[in-house]
Amino acid sequence: MSYPLSLPSGNPLITLTHPTPALWVIELHNGADSRLTDVLIMKGLKPALDAVERHWRENWRAGQAQKDENLCKGALIIVGNRKQDKFFSNGLDWANATKDPSFNTNFFPVVFNPLIHRLLTFPIPVIAAVNGHAFAGGMVLAMTCDYRVMTDGSKRNAWLCMNEIHFGATLPLSLAAVLKAKAPNPQVLRKIVLEGHRFTPQEALSVGLVDRIVTGNTESVLAEAQSLAESVSSLPKTGAWGLNRREIYREVVESLSRDVQTVDAIADDAAAKARL
Repeated sequence: MSYPLSLPSGNPLITLTHPTPALWVIELHNGADSRLTDVLIMKGLKPALDAVERHWRENWRAGQAQKDENLCKGALIIVGNRKQDKFFSNGLDWANATKDPSFNTNFFPVVFNPLIHRLLTFPIPVIAAVNGHAFAGGMVLAMTCDYRVMTDGSKRNAWLCMNEIHFGATLPLSLAAVLKAKAPNPQVLRKIVLEGHRFTPQEALSVGLVDRIVTGNTESVLAEAQSLAESVSSLPKTGAWGLNRREIYREVVESLSRDVQTVDAIADDAAAKARL
């Protein structure tokens, strides 16, 4: 495997690098705000995750055969566009995605849910380097990771926010399941989903939504994420990391296959009118 790997070829939206023997970094760069489109996910993120797992497993097998624990180490960082400090990811490209008549039936079951499944069952630790705003699907992507290192917002504002409530979107079962699993308590979950609260980095740290906050630019956030990655990279050496993670998030993983078409406010009101 040669690095860097830019995907999809011809119009790269992500870049995969391998800066140390036990670390891989996926950079999102679908414009400055890294919207999570079907092309970025299906032709960028998913093959990049496959490449990381393939390479790590080759190393792990060699490490097992040679009894070399260093070969069995591994961690992955996902970071927003490194040329800016404003966004980790601004979520889905909602305005354009919803123009597709198949969006409500296809996008989450076919595109987004498999990405969540992939990350929740990944065999090595995944760290989100949240180098700016993480809105909606961008926040879910960060929360699906095992650890989150976020800018402290001193250079410019940075928020974690599920803003669907403010533009009338219904959360799919899969996204709700991730947030239920990762929110530290029902009060924080209420603020996330029902209030669409914009968590500052300090608030996010205080309630446990992020693990560390960092002063500085994107490279400072990435450096701290790398420090964290190095501290946990030995955890997968036995091969049990992904298996145990799969068990603690089993309910979320199982919900991904049960996701049903969401009901919007108009349809809900029509049903209420008929009932009342």
